[in-house]
Amino acid sequence: MAKLKSDDDVIVIAGKDKGKRGTVRRLLDSDRVIVGGVNMVKKHTKPNPQAGVAGGIVEQEAPIRASNLAIFNSKSGKGERVGYRVEDGKKVRVFRPSGDLVDA
Repeated sequence: MAKLKSDDDVIVIAGKDKGKRGTVRRLLDSDRVIVGGVNMVKKHTKPNPQAGVAGGIVEQEAPIRASNLAIFNSKSGKGERVGYRVEDGKKVRVFRPSGDLVDA
């Protein structure tokens, strides 16, 4: 079970985008994540008339290290670490300081 999942609300805790919030779009591998609206880069694209691509400079999200992210807890209003607990025979994610369920 991964500590980060798609559609998790996260906050950046280190790097040039520190303090920004976004939603996890994709998990690339064990330590790289694409977060919506975070770590934006400009990519120069060639026009491709067959695919309908106009070309030019496109702004898109670049991967960010998972260690630079924390899951945002809406109750406390800040990013918190995540741990695991077994409830009713199922492994669930919980916020470490408060013990609240992540998916609740």
